[in-house]
Amino acid sequence: RELNYAIVDEVDSILIDEARTPLIISGPSTKPTDLYYTFARLVPRLEAGKDYVVDEKAHTVSPTEAGVAKIEKWLKIENLCDEKNIALMHHFRQALKAHALMKRDRDYVVKDGQVIIVDEFTGRLMFGRRYSDGLHQAIEAKEGVKIERESQTLATITFQNYFRMYRKLAGMTGTAATEEEEFRKIYGIDVVVIPTHRPMIREDLPDVVFKTERAKFKAVVEEIARRHATGQPVLVGTISIEKSELLSEMLKKRGIPHNVLNAKHHEREAEIVAQAGRLGAVTIATNMAGRGTDILLGGNPVFMAKEEMRRRGYSPEVIAEAVGYGEPSSPEVAEARRVFREILAEKTKITEAEHKKVVALGGLHIIGTERHESRRIDNQLRGRCGRQGDPGSTQFFCSLEDDLLRLFGGETIASLATKLGVEEDVPIQHALVTRSLETAQKRVESRNFSIRKHVLEYDDVINQQREVIYAQRRRVLAGDNLPEIVTGMIEEVVARAVATYCPEGVHAEEWDLSGLADYATQVFLPTGIDPQELAEKRRDEIKALLQERALEFYKAREEELGAPVMRQLERLVLLRVVDEKWIDHLDAMDQLREGIGLRAYGQRDPLVEYKFESYEMFQNMVASIQEDAIRYLFRLRVVAEPERRQMVENRQPEDGSNRTIRREQKIGRNNPCPCGSGRKYKKCCGR
Repeated sequence: RELNYAIVDEVDSILIDEARTPLIISGPSTKPTDLYYTFARLVPRLEAGKDYVVDEKAHTVSPTEAGVAKIEKWLKIENLCDEKNIALMHHFRQALKAHALMKRDRDYVVKDGQVIIVDEFTGRLMFGRRYSDGLHQAIEAKEGVKIERESQTLATITFQNYFRMYRKLAGMTGTAATEEEEFRKIYGIDVVVIPTHRPMIREDLPDVVFKTERAKFKAVVEEIARRHATGQPVLVGTISIEKSELLSEMLKKRGIPHNVLNAKHHEREAEIVAQAGRLGAVTIATNMAGRGTDILLGGNPVFMAKEEMRRRGYSPEVIAEAVGYGEPSSPEVAEARRVFREILAEKTKITEAEHKKVVALGGLHIIGTERHESRRIDNQLRGRCGRQGDPGSTQFFCSLEDDLLRLFGGETIASLATKLGVEEDVPIQHALVTRSLETAQKRVESRNFSIRKHVLEYDDVINQQREVIYAQRRRVLAGDNLPEIVTGMIEEVVARAVATYCPEGVHAEEWDLSGLADYATQVFLPTGIDPQELAEKRRDEIKALLQERALEFYKAREEELGAPVMRQLERLVLLRVVDEKWIDHLDAMDQLREGIGLRAYGQRDPLVEYKFESYEMFQNMVASIQEDAIRYLFRLRVVAEPERRQMVENRQPEDGSNRTIRREQKIGRNNPCPCGSGRKYKKCCGR
């Protein structure tokens, strides 16, 4: 089905936040895993600053000469950078990244013996996703869990190029205005701000900035305690699981009851969010409480009624049906629905009374414990209160030790704290600090936009190649004139062979006719050809003769197998060869991309060099696809189905014993489907 029109919910999350991460379809690789454990033991023995240097801003880590020397000594090798040790160098770099850059409970969590990635923008666990290029395996070795097999890229595309394939693209979100330029430049779509249905009366208080992180969290706890004493519900946003648990410990010491919502407790998300707007509620949350979370002031009566039903012993299935409005499937459901309506009426009275009290207290108050890299994420947190015309207030508590100011605030901020000479517990109130926060965020947003643009520029190169390969693949799958495709391949393979062994500008006596004959025999003329037949002929005559013989063999092969079998063979061979070569090409392109930046030292534009070299690699891949496809088509032996079945059935076990052959009972078309859906087999899995 063609990609005609896409409407994307939370469009900025998908098209901007996720844009730096390519979509990859991968398969298992056969590489051994022992080296990951070896380096997981060695790397922690290296000393930060001396043996390796971490650049937090660029999120990179580089080994020093001293660090490389230590690894060489421990591994008992002479030169780690030698070509034969390239695999060791790769494992060393990935182990170094896992040790120095990837932090547990910030970038990933360990759950049930598995390393699961945490989404930096939403704070949610990303089940099924893995870091590529062996980094995930290096983290698994670092954490001492079972190492899953390394993956091999089968297909890859960036979000930008995937969504640009749609003829029309639209989306909706509450926080797109700050990224208007990127939407227009990358996707060619405009941003239109729609006015709110009811006037927004939320109060956004000015930021409070402290000298140290410790003083900041102390002030946050004091503010929570002050508001909790009045009964006002408070939602506290943190940037990581680690920070949410630190704040939770501080509140426990103060005896303030609260709920924690992070990726570790995601099972209770619905319950925690439903109660976050209740009188006196304190909720600590990562970015999970951001997008799309609707917190009702006074609490959610429907959820409270469901909880009461669960306490009374009703099953989840009965509760799900009792909440609905369809015809009840049994008397038990009808009774459960009556009970649910009664409970809901009671809970609604409670929540309505609490709603009035919470509104009188100023609605939900939101505290941000750190500015995010993107203003959009901060705005998502702010947007959890003051919804549908409700009152609410927000305030951010920051410190000069926060990552944003530390990495992007510049020297001015660092020196300002010393010059002002303020106490640790006293907030810094200075226009320069507020301006620096905004400037730092804009600087990071600009930098991230550059990264996304950079990713797209490089992916655009491979995207053109992808379109060519996938178009060819679709033609083969559809069976569109396969003989024409094969004939074209034969002609091109022959033309290339003649150009290689009988090059233009070289005298005929110097042509390698025996080499050409050997190559023809190996690839497109299994019956062979005598070099003497090619002697005394011009280049165009040699080319015409070889093409004629190859096409004759192709026709003879089709007559031997029959047209239907030949078409099936052509489709299978072409798909197999194209897929194998494309996977190898993607791997080679990854390696080219990794080192191409070094060309800048030679005063060359890396992108231009990348385009030039990738074009040559693509041409070589196409030639290799054509050569292998013709070789397999002309040489594969086709075994007839009855003959193959006979061979399998006649094969005896190695120990000479008789084998028991079990035949599964056939499922009747009107029997219940074994998958458990309750439907007939013919209307379910038997379609």
